[in-house]
Amino acid sequence: MTRLLRHDAGIALSRRSFFVSTLAASVVFGFGRAVAGEGGSQPAAPAQLAPRLTGFEPTIWFRIDQGGLIWINIAKAEMGQHIGTALARILADELEADWDAVRLVSVDTDPKWGPMVTGASTSVWQTYPVFSRAGAAGRIALIEAGAALLGVSSSACVARKGRVEAGSRSIGYGEIVQRGDLARRFSADELTALAIKTPDKWTLIGRSVDALDIPGKTRGEAIYGIDAEVDGMVYARPKLPPTRYGSTVLSIDDTAARSVKGYLRSIALEDPSGTVPGWVMVIAKTYPAAIRATELVQVTWRSGETAAVSDQDLRDHAHALIADRSAGATLDTGGGDVEAAYAKATTRVEATYTTAGVLHFQLEPVNALAFQKDGVFEIHTGNQAQSFILAVLAKALQVPPEKIVMRTYLIGGGFGRRLNGDYCVPAALTAKALQGPVKMVLTREDDSLLDSIRSPTVQTLRLGFDAGRTPVAMDHAAVAGWPVLAMVPQGLLKGTNGVLYDPYSISGADHWYDVGVQRVRAINNDLAQKSFRPGWLRAVAPGWTNWALECFMDEAAHRIGQDPLAFRLARLTGRGINAGSAPNAVGGAHRQANVLRRVAERAGWGRALPTGSGLGLASSFGQERDMPTWCACAAEVAVDQATGVVTVRKLWVEIDAGAIINPDGARAQAEGAVLWGLSMALYEGTDFANGRVRDTNLDSYTPLRISDVPTLEIAFVESTEAPMGLGEPPTTVIAPAIGNAIFAATGLRLRHLPIRPVDVLDARAKASAAAATTP
Repeated sequence: MTRLLRHDAGIALSRRSFFVSTLAASVVFGFGRAVAGEGGSQPAAPAQLAPRLTGFEPTIWFRIDQGGLIWINIAKAEMGQHIGTALARILADELEADWDAVRLVSVDTDPKWGPMVTGASTSVWQTYPVFSRAGAAGRIALIEAGAALLGVSSSACVARKGRVEAGSRSIGYGEIVQRGDLARRFSADELTALAIKTPDKWTLIGRSVDALDIPGKTRGEAIYGIDAEVDGMVYARPKLPPTRYGSTVLSIDDTAARSVKGYLRSIALEDPSGTVPGWVMVIAKTYPAAIRATELVQVTWRSGETAAVSDQDLRDHAHALIADRSAGATLDTGGGDVEAAYAKATTRVEATYTTAGVLHFQLEPVNALAFQKDGVFEIHTGNQAQSFILAVLAKALQVPPEKIVMRTYLIGGGFGRRLNGDYCVPAALTAKALQGPVKMVLTREDDSLLDSIRSPTVQTLRLGFDAGRTPVAMDHAAVAGWPVLAMVPQGLLKGTNGVLYDPYSISGADHWYDVGVQRVRAINNDLAQKSFRPGWLRAVAPGWTNWALECFMDEAAHRIGQDPLAFRLARLTGRGINAGSAPNAVGGAHRQANVLRRVAERAGWGRALPTGSGLGLASSFGQERDMPTWCACAAEVAVDQATGVVTVRKLWVEIDAGAIINPDGARAQAEGAVLWGLSMALYEGTDFANGRVRDTNLDSYTPLRISDVPTLEIAFVESTEAPMGLGEPPTTVIAPAIGNAIFAATGLRLRHLPIRPVDVLDARAKASAAAATTP
């Protein structure tokens, strides 16, 4: 039985610029009568594929059929965040659509969609201006055609809930499509000039409506990548080499594996792209047979140079890089000579913060089904960044990118892991070698070993004050493995010293505080880069830069004897480069100050707490300075003096993400981000031993459990400013708020994530030893 979503092949998109701009996606807005274009898959409800009927297709982004159904093309990955519902709501609001008539179409790769990337909390922010104007233009064309059918002027008509009305008379969109003259066309300039609704006119945006992808999931109709099947396919499981890079297969002995019923053969992959060097694929008729046979196949490798790398090696190398003041790219975020100003400071604060590597552990392990059909390689999988991996696939398969198409499926958890499509390469290479369809599914252990982990990091911060306790100079150096360097090196930027750097390894360090002259250094841990494939994980750099920055701000406040809230507010003046700008960062630092005040008030900042309990604060602007989502957190914790166990009693979170498009989705995103931040603060992390991550399953890798979830109180600032991203920013304020609360409760400053009970006990023992030796 074939369980693929059937539709015609699209054309592959070559990899383009790193994360997209709104202009890149705002292509092909020709308006006029059109025959319905090629449909795409709709993983949420495969029975509702867009029918091929004559209809109104004024733009590549949507089509209205003769029955009045509105098929909206979603070029973003659905991985549980209800992105289709949010984006469709933008277009449907301007179109004055009946929400019950809206359907989602998850499209396959095709150049007409522009870059296909779902990450960095950019989807709503990027798509809002495109879909708003697409909907507005469609509404205008429908009103004009509807008015002609009603025999009135278009000025006498309004559109409302899928109908064009003129007084007591009305006509539905479906009938207009059947009978009307929909010849109106809009130039690019006319589209840009179209006025879109003001927030007071919204009918769907910001309102509670049903998420369109949920019914298919709850009924078991949803199709994920792991569900894809095609007649005649075989299964493959990889036998992974001892190192991520540099290993070479010397010999394969499958004698024992031949006893497994259904085992077929084992092959060493030849990968021109260098994505999966040293891989051996074990092939069988069934997946259970592939699993069993892989355990029995014996492979001899010549290991790569990182076979002995440990966590300590990575940290030591990072410290050495920071000590070299010439290392890395320099980002001057506040003009002046930092070293000279710091040398003149009367009070200096310095600290080093570290984080462990973090695995993704998404529910659906990575998988891919690949085969060649009519000269085109089809890759069936869930993926967040088709535009990143298509060029890699082309190099691996030695075919032009237009000879590859990626079919779209629902994703059972992405979190940045599926921004790296490396798992598509071995499936495709095996399909090419066998000249038949191959489905590869990784086990949980395989998935962990192959994971594009969030890099372990080392950061050193320095802040100098003058005699009046005013900051005069700040220096922040961060060392990490760089995802952009590993996967899309054309996305590297150039620092002020001419050295290239990964913007997603340092964002968040370019904060909105006034600290005098300021310098930031982004330094690549080249040893980490060789040892594993650094990846994006929910919040990416702000997940570690804000951990260091906000704990360090707390340290600095206490060092000069100021209240941590008052210290932050005094720095968020909104002057100079921190003033903010339209359209995305209106209000600048003042909006960060606002969420801080609001969350502090809600948490009762300054109130007395029992012994062993503490309240901590942290704030952030979220993902990127040019698309800020302002967040603040107050955390109340209790620390057990005997065991070192930290119990988080309550988290208060305040978020200003501009206009909220999808309230239910926004809250779900915020809750998920907060809980992930808590998980990485206290529970979640791995280290390296012998060139690999130590933890490969959930017996030793211990993310947050339900029993550890505290009371959450999440609030959103009501706003009509431009809508920003929500998938990641709240993650970044949780760990520093908890770290600062632990200090308030115990006087112990913990500077490594995750903070486990043994870390608290070790810090207490060191503090006691230091006190005993102090005269």
